[in-house]
Amino acid sequence: MLRLYRIDQEGVPRYVAEREGRWRLVEGNIFGEFKEGAEVASDGARLLAPVEPSKIVCVGLNYKDHAAEQHKPLPAEPLLFIKPSTSVIGPGTPIEVPLWAGRVDHEAELGLVIRKRTFKVPANRAYEHILGLIAVNDVTARELQNKDGQYTRCKGFDTFAPLGPGIAVGLEGRDLQVRGYVNGNLRQDSRTRELIFTIPELVEYISSIMTLLPGDIISTGTPSGIGPIKPGDQVTIHVEGVGALTNPVVAREN
Repeated sequence: MLRLYRIDQEGVPRYVAEREGRWRLVEGNIFGEFKEGAEVASDGARLLAPVEPSKIVCVGLNYKDHAAEQHKPLPAEPLLFIKPSTSVIGPGTPIEVPLWAGRVDHEAELGLVIRKRTFKVPANRAYEHILGLIAVNDVTARELQNKDGQYTRCKGFDTFAPLGPGIAVGLEGRDLQVRGYVNGNLRQDSRTRELIFTIPELVEYISSIMTLLPGDIISTGTPSGIGPIKPGDQVTIHVEGVGALTNPVVAREN
């Protein structure tokens, strides 16, 4: 299994390739040609967000149990919304919740990292366009979502898109466990085989609407068990084969 991590190396972002616990610097472009270079120590390395996407395309109500807990009918086609690039943070960076916004929830999700320019790609070629898989926390200001009736504000705050911890290359994602924890307590637990719209179907559908660029993310939806987070909490999103993405929660200053 190959995992790609983006680290802060003396103030400069660098990719490292991890195999069986050993890290090597990446030489080249992870979205094109690259090779593994000198070995580096993993101890003390600060992980950054694995990519800097131009957009995160999220899929709403893509698990039957989540649609049920939201008291909404199953969608006939994928329900899409976009989180801005400015909402992205990496592992360990605090999620800043605006206290005036009311309830803010965690949402554990599997994310796909796009490898190359993707437009009108059929489902049977979807995996050619996926670099790998990551964990995503689709943080949501729930009361604002209900108030606004749409998703831009409630999901678009800075720090509302933790990504990481790295990119798992070679996983197909058809049946992976997705879990969400708050302060070590399990809140969400499902498998990607429960997705209403599969990974290939999502790539085909989304790329029929918009061009996906290298580094863009498709976040495939969250299972049931979403719940509130507050300052002082620690949230972990764990995706089987990918790893654990953990972020503390703090209060936003305004």
